[in-house]
Amino acid sequence: MRIAIVGTGYVADYYLKTLPDHPRLQLVGVMDRDGPRAERFAGFHRLPTRYRNYEELLADDRVECVVNLTNPHSHYTLTKAALEAGKHVYSEKPLAMEMAHAEELVALAESRGLQLASAPCSLLGETAQTLWKALREERIGRVRLVYAELDDGPIHLMKPERWRSDSGNPWPAKDEYEVGCTLAHAGYYITWMVAFFGPASRVTSFSTVLTPDKGVEVDRQTPDFSVACIEFASGTVARLTHSIYAPYDHGLRLIGDRGVLSTKDCWLYNSPVYLGRRDALGLKVEKNPVKAKWMGLGPEALPLVPGPGQSRGSRKANTMDVSRGIAEVAEAVHQGRPCRLSSRFALHVNEVTLAIQHPAEPGVPRTMKTTCDPIAPMPWAA
Repeated sequence: MRIAIVGTGYVADYYLKTLPDHPRLQLVGVMDRDGPRAERFAGFHRLPTRYRNYEELLADDRVECVVNLTNPHSHYTLTKAALEAGKHVYSEKPLAMEMAHAEELVALAESRGLQLASAPCSLLGETAQTLWKALREERIGRVRLVYAELDDGPIHLMKPERWRSDSGNPWPAKDEYEVGCTLAHAGYYITWMVAFFGPASRVTSFSTVLTPDKGVEVDRQTPDFSVACIEFASGTVARLTHSIYAPYDHGLRLIGDRGVLSTKDCWLYNSPVYLGRRDALGLKVEKNPVKAKWMGLGPEALPLVPGPGQSRGSRKANTMDVSRGIAEVAEAVHQGRPCRLSSRFALHVNEVTLAIQHPAEPGVPRTMKTTCDPIAPMPWAA
């Protein structure tokens, strides 16, 4: 599939790092409203084409799919224009900042027979697929409770003004603070849970601003902390927390009748997966983890299913293959099948995320209006 990137800011370098792992994706060109930034990006990565404007990109018949890596407030407008031009779209998260806009994009994609997918794509990684396989094999019985954390530490104290991408772009602090950590990060675990347990039925949430002054002048204050209880139609209940204040913690625990599956970081595609049993010995280990570790006891590390990155050995760390979502869109088009990260899946994740960041009334459950079809696991993890 021939793709073009719109938005050559901080995150775009991550895509250029992983595109070589997907030889069926051909990057035709890039475009950014900041001409010098696009020029610097294209020069650093030795790209053949830099479009002068978005209209020129959309008029290029070679481009089959637009990869939208712009500021989230631009996602709706640029994705809509790409769909109207007959292009498939893979967008960074969220799909749209407003639910009505997200619904309009999905309706447009469906009416044109186009693929529309949204990041994150970590569900397609080895860690998520290993957890999902263990659930399908009923290794821990029925899962009744999930604890998930997406705390990134006190970013404003980490000198983010010094952060630069490979091509020299600064971390967009103002944009990040105005969008908020919930919209930026919630999808990493919501996508996993919707795949594992089906659509969410209700969301009860609370969000607030803990640190108004982060050293950067912003036009709007957006919650930098949120916590939500998500009820899934299957009966599973999840507690999901986000912040850019608490110490770094991306942990996940799936708690079932017969055991606990866990991992430490959804951003690492090869984050180890552990299985703790809830028999007599396993419960003692849960209660005394330090003593259990000293005695050589504790959760069992499950072998990760060998995904495409591991089997080729192309990236030893296999940290975050952000291009895998684009590859999934390309494969779905080529095979004439539904995309695993389908537009309806993205729409449902978008609704859950917005409900967490913007509770109608703190502590009052909100019923979800969208749903999505079950998702197939990756063939190498079946």
